[in-house]
Amino acid sequence: MTSTADRAPAVLFDIDGTLVDSNYVHVDAWSRAFRDVGVEADAWRIHRSIGMDGSRLVASLAPDAGDDTRQRLKDLHSRYYKELSPLLRLLPGGRDILDRVASMGLQVVLATSAPEDELSMLRAVLDRDSIVAAVTSAADVDAAKPNPGIVEVALDRAGVTAARAVLVGDAVWDAVASVRAGVPIIGLLSGGVSGAELTEAGAGAVFADARDLIEHLDETTIARLV
Repeated sequence: MTSTADRAPAVLFDIDGTLVDSNYVHVDAWSRAFRDVGVEADAWRIHRSIGMDGSRLVASLAPDAGDDTRQRLKDLHSRYYKELSPLLRLLPGGRDILDRVASMGLQVVLATSAPEDELSMLRAVLDRDSIVAAVTSAADVDAAKPNPGIVEVALDRAGVTAARAVLVGDAVWDAVASVRAGVPIIGLLSGGVSGAELTEAGAGAVFADARDLIEHLDETTIARLV
């Protein structure tokens, strides 16, 4: 059996808004869902909740909704997201950063709380399954980000401790979850969240997008893993 000391350090990647330009697709899908059930939810409030666990997002934006309405909201979001999936595209450097990390001898881990159906679409856009060492999804935890569970599952699947990993994400919720799990986080602005907010939430460094991160990789905690 391979011990954690024998496993290569890991870089954990959020996908939505970090590698794939999907945050505003989520906003559109959620906006349509809330409209269909007759709940007012401003798009900017939805955007600020993207990256949060879906159940928590619904509870925060529709606190008075019953269980049936909350489930319908999630079902409608899934339906509209699938309809809008042709709009999904790679963010600058979204695929190249995975290649670069793998070439450094580090494990590439997709640490996402996306449901399996959404994850399959995102993985198709990334087209890098051959170099991915481990993947998480919403099915792995009862409550996703900002709870640290997804990060902890990712560490377990990579076979590394928090001290031998770095997370790359775009949302405040990524940062909070990573800090709670004891994993350093690098923030990206590509999800539409300000650098100040990411830093305040715990990001040790912030870059515009994955391409910008690649250009400064030698200065980051990722390089220090090697």
